[in-house]
Amino acid sequence: MRTLLTPLAWLYGAVLLIRHALYDAGVLKTERPTVPTIAIGNLALGGTGKTPMLELVLRTLTGVAPLATLSRGYGRTGTDTREVRGTDTAAQSGDEPLQVKRKFPEARVFVGADRVGAIKQIQRDVPSVRAVVLDDALQHRGLDASLNILLTTWQRPWCDDALLPAGRLRDLPSRRKAARIVVVTKCPALPSVEEQKQWRERLRLNAGQELFFAGIEYEDLRWAIESNTQPGSNIQPSTGELLLFTGIEDPQPLIDHLQQSASVAHIGFPDHHAFTRDDLERIAKRYATFAAGPKTLVTTEKDAARLGSLKGTPLEGLPLATIGMRAVILNEPERFAELIRRHVEPH
Repeated sequence: MRTLLTPLAWLYGAVLLIRHALYDAGVLKTERPTVPTIAIGNLALGGTGKTPMLELVLRTLTGVAPLATLSRGYGRTGTDTREVRGTDTAAQSGDEPLQVKRKFPEARVFVGADRVGAIKQIQRDVPSVRAVVLDDALQHRGLDASLNILLTTWQRPWCDDALLPAGRLRDLPSRRKAARIVVVTKCPALPSVEEQKQWRERLRLNAGQELFFAGIEYEDLRWAIESNTQPGSNIQPSTGELLLFTGIEDPQPLIDHLQQSASVAHIGFPDHHAFTRDDLERIAKRYATFAAGPKTLVTTEKDAARLGSLKGTPLEGLPLATIGMRAVILNEPERFAELIRRHVEPH
């Protein structure tokens, strides 16, 4: 199939080459904001862990305030620029920005399709903002971010992929040169020094680019806000059965994690899935029959943001828990933190 689609990929690549050449020649304008901008992006279609990396950057900049984040807000209605509130719905703000706002209430979270215009509005609304962290901005050539962080996954790095539609790359591999920091995400373990050198060669990084490897660390299960138990408190999944439902790109690592301490059944939906009442009825019916003993309904923080209020739905009254995840730098975490802080603090 890749062979059959390769001619279309060549055509797509030619369009990208022309577009980038116009920006590089100054025919199409690019603008660098006066505020430090940290853009987290990738070359492939979703699933590289951009939101966990954004949250890692926010944790790294703890004590630096005020901070703002900006993303398009995938799945929301509208493309205007607006600030996200903790009481928003996913339809208003998108699931991931809403998740970030609830985890980092002190951060000023914004959504907007026009990244350059949105940053100008952020500077008007938050004149003292110290930095803006952008989720998925590498392809927005109109914005010249002051620091680019490029992500690729351990399982499918861009060097082993192809341009759309033959593969999953939405941009040219040569765009890697725009990144000061490159992170290989979803690593099963820290690679050896020799393996790290091989990765640098495979990704064709230059001497000035920093290469890091990141893994996933899952947080404790917590009762959901509208659970009929004690909302916000931790639970132990070591006993009973778990029914997990997800609408994320790759749920298998989460399933594997939960299965280390409990028996898990799973209902999968597409990434960023907007749950309907029929979906919730399906989940509730499965919950009622999948196990006879103690059991708990589980979903991710990202999916919980899309659920909205459970009142009046088939899930009302069920013991619903959520689980969060963190990106952790496996090699030289102090160096990664130093690069981020050193970029922002002088401003």
